Amino acid sequence: MAESDEKRALINEGEDEDNDEEWNGCGPAVLCDPRRGPHRFIVLIFTCFLNFGSYFCYDNPAALQSEIQSDMGVTSSKYVLLYSLYSWPNVVLCFIGGILIDRKLGVRWGGIVFATFVLGGQVLFAMGALINSFWLMEVGRFVFGIGGESLCVAQNNYAVIWFKGKELNMVFGLQLSFARVGSTVNFNIMKPIYDAIAGVVSPGYKVLGLSLMVGVGMCGFSLLCAIVLAVLDSRAKKLTKRKTFSTEEKITLSDVKKFPLTIYMVFIICVSYYVSVFIFIGLGTIFFASKYHMPDKEANAVDGIVYILSAVFSPIFGLLIDKLGKNVFWVLAAVAITIGCHALLAFTFVNPWVPMVIMGMGYSMLACALWPIVAFALPEQQLGTAYGFMQAIQNLGLAVVAIAAGKILDEKGYLVLEVFFMAWLCLAFLSSVLLYIFDLARGGLMNFTAKTREAYEERKKLEGERDNDQEKDPLLDVAPHLYSSPIQPRSLRTLRNRFYSRIGAKLPDHSYVTLHRNPLAYARPTK
Repeated sequence: MAESDEKRALINEGEDEDNDEEWNGCGPAVLCDPRRGPHRFIVLIFTCFLNFGSYFCYDNPAALQSEIQSDMGVTSSKYVLLYSLYSWPNVVLCFIGGILIDRKLGVRWGGIVFATFVLGGQVLFAMGALINSFWLMEVGRFVFGIGGESLCVAQNNYAVIWFKGKELNMVFGLQLSFARVGSTVNFNIMKPIYDAIAGVVSPGYKVLGLSLMVGVGMCGFSLLCAIVLAVLDSRAKKLTKRKTFSTEEKITLSDVKKFPLTIYMVFIICVSYYVSVFIFIGLGTIFFASKYHMPDKEANAVDGIVYILSAVFSPIFGLLIDKLGKNVFWVLAAVAITIGCHALLAFTFVNPWVPMVIMGMGYSMLACALWPIVAFALPEQQLGTAYGFMQAIQNLGLAVVAIAAGKILDEKGYLVLEVFFMAWLCLAFLSSVLLYIFDLARGGLMNFTAKTREAYEERKKLEGERDNDQEKDPLLDVAPHLYSSPIQPRSLRTLRNRFYSRIGAKLPDHSYVTLHRNPLAYARPTK
């Protein structure tokens, strides 16, 4: 059974497994056999490190915020462009990056090409600092952004190809953890590296450029991982006769106008929450150093604690939400927690480690609860469009709000900036409340308990197989309220059957047919 599970991710059913004539050299060995666990563990290591360099370099500006502003002589408004320019290309690339990998380049060449963009962008970024050219640094961040998000798509494709099945959730969790470790390492080593180089080279932009070259090395390591993965995957495809695999859902922009209101609320929550976290972290080092009189090293550590906790708590919250369900309530809790954290940072002098640790937990909670919600309310053929649009507006929001945040910081200071972030979070909270209300009107699909969702999925399966409408709906035992939503209008027959149930009378034989005529009982949500 174990051997069968290992082969399932790489070998299509029905294929002839007698390929002994092609297994030469070290092929039959455990470490060289792509069907065996040890070889796939090697692939897992390279897959997890594929995006390490990208995440390490993404927050290079945050780790060296004061140094960049002083050495390059730029204001906060100019500084935040380093984040905004990363996001602009991804407003479009999140739609077409997967298509390029899936239909044009292939996952192997796609990974190499986008890892090369990441490396090239970081080289330009570091060279711009070395020659005291901020515009070249801006170009570097734009090129870096072209590769960054699309490299994530390649990483996800590798994960699905090699680990499809029960291992996939674990692999995605490991990938996220390794990515956040990259961000954390950046926050903890870049400032000491800058100080060490400054002790040898005269302080100034050259020290900054040499420090950023460390990121070039990290991106080079990610490119090496992409090349190794391409070689291993090509070899595995040849040896196992694996068929071409596609993970990209069909993207049709016209589907966007057909989405229910609940999906639009999810989009608003996504944008308004993430701008208040990511942009704050990008600008947080100087805030902690100035308000709390922290040394730069400790300020960087506080600023990066959110990513450390994300690596630890994301798998834990993911498991809890899988077991308990109620995703919308988790989203509400996460947004409320983050509002409280920003309020503590803005209006009190409580030790900043406290609100930042809590914010890290809230961030982890929201990431685990929000993104799966889309799949609960839309058919599979619309998921590619929905997630592409969700990522597009997230990057658009990050690009625009980063510019606005820089201007606010230059003209008004950190207190007004914190109020600005709290306003975005209040919008996220209001949207979460509306999400709950609109979802309740549609039967509560997004806020099922785990037990109810399992019964709901079983019912959908039965609806495809059932030959007799008299068969009892498994959802009726665990969630009878779904057939009598407090918001959904009820027919006279539904009211009569509800009355019979309350007084303990036997329902008519045709009652189950009536229930399945209720719009809430269909497998596909109503528009």
